[in-house]
Amino acid sequence: MDNLTTDTYRTITSPSEGTYSQLRSKFLAFAFHVETEEDVKQHVTDIQKKYYDARHACYAYMIGSDRSRFRANDNGEPSGTAGKPILGQINSYELTNILIIVVRYFGGIKLGTSGLIQAYRQAAIEAIEAAEIVEKTIDDDISIHFQFPMMNTVMRVVKDIGPQIVGQEYDGMGCMMTLRIRRSLMPSLHSAFENIHGIEIKESEG
Repeated sequence: MDNLTTDTYRTITSPSEGTYSQLRSKFLAFAFHVETEEDVKQHVTDIQKKYYDARHACYAYMIGSDRSRFRANDNGEPSGTAGKPILGQINSYELTNILIIVVRYFGGIKLGTSGLIQAYRQAAIEAIEAAEIVEKTIDDDISIHFQFPMMNTVMRVVKDIGPQIVGQEYDGMGCMMTLRIRRSLMPSLHSAFENIHGIEIKESEG
C-alpha cells in the first residue's frame, strides 16, 4: 500500500438519518461525526432523551485516523444482533470518527436473531448512504528552531513544499515555527530542513 492510501481516512461531515421497517418494527438510524468518546456519550444521551419511548437505542462508533477505538452496544437486544451489525457497516464503508445510533420501536412481532441483524445492518446503511462522506488526510506537525536572519530560507522551503504554518514564536533573534503537512510529504519537508545548517528540528504527530 502506498503513502497516498495510508495517510488518508474516510468520515462523514454532518449528521444524517435513515429509516427501515420490518414486520411493523420501525428502526430510526442517526449518524454523527465524532472526535471523542465524550462526543459519543453526548449524542447517545440526546437521542435516548428524545426517543425515550423507544424499546432500544443501539449504537456503534469508531474513532481515530487509525480506526483503533471502537465499540458496539446492543442496549438490551440479544447479544451481537444490533451493535455489531452497525459496526460492521462502519467497517464496510471504511469510515472513522463516526457514531451510528439506531432507535427501535417494537411492532409487536419478534424478528428473531437473523431478522434483527438484518434490520440493524440495513438501518445503518440507510444513515450512511444519506451522509456526505469525505476523505481527509492524516497530517503531522514539525517544529523548527532557527535564528531570525534565516527566515527567508525557511519561507522558501515552506513555499516549495507547502506545509501549513500553525504557530510561530519569537525569543529575541530566535524563532520557533510549527508546520503541519500531510504525512506522506513529511519526509520531503524533514529532509529539506535537515540539509540547512542552523535549523533544529522537532517532530510531533498532529
